[in-house]
Amino acid sequence: MSDAQNIGNEAIGDPRPMRLRDALRRARIEAADRTGVVVDLRDAEVARLEILNDALDPLFAQIPNQVDLFDRGISQGETPRLWIDVVAHVVMGRDKRIYRFVQDTRFGRIVIAESHDTAPLVDAVTDYVARRMIEREHALVATPAQVPVMAEKPRRSGFWTFALGFIVGAIALFGVALFSTLRNF
Repeated sequence: MSDAQNIGNEAIGDPRPMRLRDALRRARIEAADRTGVVVDLRDAEVARLEILNDALDPLFAQIPNQVDLFDRGISQGETPRLWIDVVAHVVMGRDKRIYRFVQDTRFGRIVIAESHDTAPLVDAVTDYVARRMIEREHALVATPAQVPVMAEKPRRSGFWTFALGFIVGAIALFGVALFSTLRNF
């Protein structure tokens, strides 16, 4: 009896027991179907993230080469992500049609922007990049009012302090030795 007939007889209510080999075959087919759907969804996510990545090309072309804050790229893990920098990335929403721009903070993940279209996300990423570059400038620039000026003290030689301490110590040691010898007489 063929597999199709066996499965068909089972659906009709045939009392014959199904063989383990047939059950394993059917389970493999179902798993392959589910895997195919998951792979198709993941491929669709990656394709949408690549579309957004291409839309961000003009923005990242304007960033000076000496600014190394941003490391843009798509990671193809269990959940595909378009990384903007170390703490911010774009991920697809649960429905796989909405872009979600998120940032990881000490207090958890915050959603910066969400949209079905790429244009609002490009605007949100542009604002984020601009803020990060301003933060970098503030961190690199130290104005004279912010830097405390320390008056330099004239440096004294430590040799004379050491020499004086050595002489006083030698005299004290000589005095203790003299006192102990006079006491024994």
